[in-house]
Amino acid sequence: MIRATVILLVLAALAAGIAWFADHPGAVSIAWQGWRIDTSVGVLAAAVLVVAAVAALAYRLWRALRAAPGSLRRHWREGRRLKGYRALTQGMVAVAAGDAGEARRQARRADVLLNEPPLTMLLSAQAAQLNGDDEAAERYFTAMLARKETEFLGLRGLVMQATRKGDTERALALTRRARALQPRTGWVLSTLHDLEARAGAWPEAAETARLAGRAGTMTSGESRRNRAIAAYEQSLAAEATGDRKAALARAREAASLDPSLVPAVIRAANLLGEAGRGRRARRLIEAGWAASPHRELARAYLALDGGAAPLARLMQVQRLAARRPEHPEARIAIAEAALAAQLWGEARRALEALGHDESSPVFTAGVCRLWAALEEAEHGDAAAGHDWLARAAAARPDPAWVCKQCGAAHTHWTPLCQRCAAYDALAWRSPAHALPPELAPPPPPAPGPGPGEPAPPPSPAEAATEIGSAG
Repeated sequence: MIRATVILLVLAALAAGIAWFADHPGAVSIAWQGWRIDTSVGVLAAAVLVVAAVAALAYRLWRALRAAPGSLRRHWREGRRLKGYRALTQGMVAVAAGDAGEARRQARRADVLLNEPPLTMLLSAQAAQLNGDDEAAERYFTAMLARKETEFLGLRGLVMQATRKGDTERALALTRRARALQPRTGWVLSTLHDLEARAGAWPEAAETARLAGRAGTMTSGESRRNRAIAAYEQSLAAEATGDRKAALARAREAASLDPSLVPAVIRAANLLGEAGRGRRARRLIEAGWAASPHRELARAYLALDGGAAPLARLMQVQRLAARRPEHPEARIAIAEAALAAQLWGEARRALEALGHDESSPVFTAGVCRLWAALEEAEHGDAAAGHDWLARAAAARPDPAWVCKQCGAAHTHWTPLCQRCAAYDALAWRSPAHALPPELAPPPPPAPGPGPGEPAPPPSPAEAATEIGSAG
């Protein structure tokens, strides 16, 4: 609308100018070199405009002819550049699709068309990786280190190469160099923490986890968990050197950072108990139970007062279980302690609260063995006990520390899987297959007699409880 209005105004101005010249034609005489020209002002103005237009056109044509060679060169270069970027894009797509041949072909084409190593070296390296040519890939990644703009990408590629080869030491050195370039990059901090953990550099791993939490590349919970694991391992190292004070300090730090880290809580409680600080050890286990109930916590809780009578031990377990009374581990712990105290009704209530659904993850072989012990001890029903033992043979295996990556079962928790070296991958759950007897966790020690009490002969329930508590 505005443009149309401007055009109309210009046309109106021209029409007004022409009409004015028509009303005031005037006269112009030009004498030059024997020539004489007589015309009107309007005709002279029109002639001047025509000459100016012709001159401008001639000037533009001259400039276009003069610039033609350079324009053609630029057009040719731009065409090659566009084709090179298209080859680069198609090569990246081929890498993502796993087409090694196409990726290699497009990498060569992009290298010829672009002649820009910073853009094509990464594609060439990835194509070589995809083709299984690790030596060529490493050459490309190493060449990228010489350029500031590609150094970080080259380091990442070399870290991946070293990790794939299992060269943790070189991968760790390269990742530290990458952190010096990009200290807040997520993959750098997470990879560095993982490598430091694999290398057993736990003080450095703790510091990296702290920095990652501050940078936001780890959540607060992840940072605290990783720092707790590092403190737990440092506690083990300190005890190995005879520094029990440092061992206790690190264990308590680990339990404080992550109360759900069961091994750290048990370790801190055991060290506190050995130092004669049983009350504090109990509070620590109670906090750990509230965060993550576990049968090993219950055993550690009872071990703080190993000389208590069975009834007193049951009351201790009930006090601990009251912090998470609906959890299956609480009911199993109460059932075990009640069987040892020969309180059949209490044991039955705890087991019945677990239910009878054989597909339930809590209905394990250990629970079936507890039922067998209860039936034989309370009613002397050997047939019912045998039926429960038969069900135990077909039931879900008892929980163990199972790696979430490879499925390997462990008798105790470790930060790294003993089979695949996955970090913090062990979870307490039923393995795919039952542990062989030589790897099964040992049953808890039988309660001893109280002060001044004679040692009673073991009852069928107590003997069966030892079998059941192995789960």
